[in-house]
This record gives sequence, C-alpha cells and structure tokens, in this order.
Amino acid sequence: MVPTSIRDYPEWHLGRQNYALWYLEINNQKTVDYLDALRAHFSEFLLEPNSRQYHITLFICGFLDHETRVYSDDFSLSEFEQQREILKKEDFAPFHLKIGSIDSFSSALFVEIGDTENILFQIRQKLGLVSNEIAALDYCPHITLGLYKTDYSSDLILRKISELPVQYKQAEFDFKVEHLTFGYYQAQTLQGKLYPYQHLFLGDPCCN
Repeated sequence: MVPTSIRDYPEWHLGRQNYALWYLEINNQKTVDYLDALRAHFSEFLLEPNSRQYHITLFICGFLDHETRVYSDDFSLSEFEQQREILKKEDFAPFHLKIGSIDSFSSALFVEIGDTENILFQIRQKLGLVSNEIAALDYCPHITLGLYKTDYSSDLILRKISELPVQYKQAEFDFKVEHLTFGYYQAQTLQGKLYPYQHLFLGDPCCN
C-alpha cells in the first residue's frame, strides 16, 4: 500500500485554495453508523486527522476560480452554472444506491457502491458536456474510509478485512439519494472538510 505524507502539496495546488467537485452527501444515519464502525475497525492503519465527511465523488471539477482559467485544472463558476442548468433540464429523479463490499485502492480503504440503474454514469456524462473531469480514471463509485498512514502489505489489509464481523462483511443495504451537491475542500488541508456551495434537488425543480 502507498502511504500518504502529511504535508502541503504546493506542486499540485500552486497557491490555489478551493478544489471543487460534485458529490453525494451521506446523511443516512444507518449508513453513517456502519461507516463509523468500519473506520474504527481499521483505525490502526488510517491517517489522522480526518475531518472529511463521508461522500461519493461524482465529478472532479478542479480549482475553483470565479472568472478565468489560468491552469488546465482551473474551473470557473460559469462552468458550474452551465452544469447546473444541464442537470436541471435533465430532471433526474431521486434514486437508490447500494452499500457494497470493503476493498482497497493502493492508497486508501473504501466501500464499494452499487449503482444498478447506472444513474451515476448518466449524471457524469451530462457534467462532462461542460468540462473534462480532472485526473479522470475509470470511474469506481465508492465511499473512502481513509488514507493509509504507512506502507502496509496488501495481505495485512486483506486479513483485517477478513476479520470483520459477519454483519459488516455482508451488510448490503440501500440508501436514497435526493440531491446532488457542488462544493469544495481546501487544498492545503489534508483530509479537510467538504464545504457545500449549492445543492441540486432531484425531481423537484422548484427547489433548485
């Protein structure tokens, strides 16, 4: 596993502060309690402090700039407004997602998210009409539990996953998504809070 160093990353943010993205907030208490229990089980491996709220990243926009693009990973408020209007016209209905298995990237532990109706892909396609996603990889919907604090072997992490109580290993349940969130986090704060800028409520145009 690849550890994350606790430091500033000036070569990435270049003095810019707010890194913007579309995401899904996780407010369902059953889901939050489940994720808290998982994070506690793996706490010896995970980097602290971690004040970032549980969320599902939808689309990474880039560094938020109010007017013009200077760097290739800048993103303007006018681009956000275009994305918002496209989503409003599309009028997506509320939908359900499923909590899946615990798995690991090279740098982070996460919970898989099941999207049987492929709604997230459809939303991402619409967002991509305005701007290219920053550092786009094959999209894997997930909820990050935490970053690794040192270089652990994958066998060690897999063994810890296997030691989970049965009710956590087989905990597959749905939760409802009723709004999308556009927001940002502060690039100089590792695992810092997400700050919602605007919500887009699904299937309810009067509230958008």
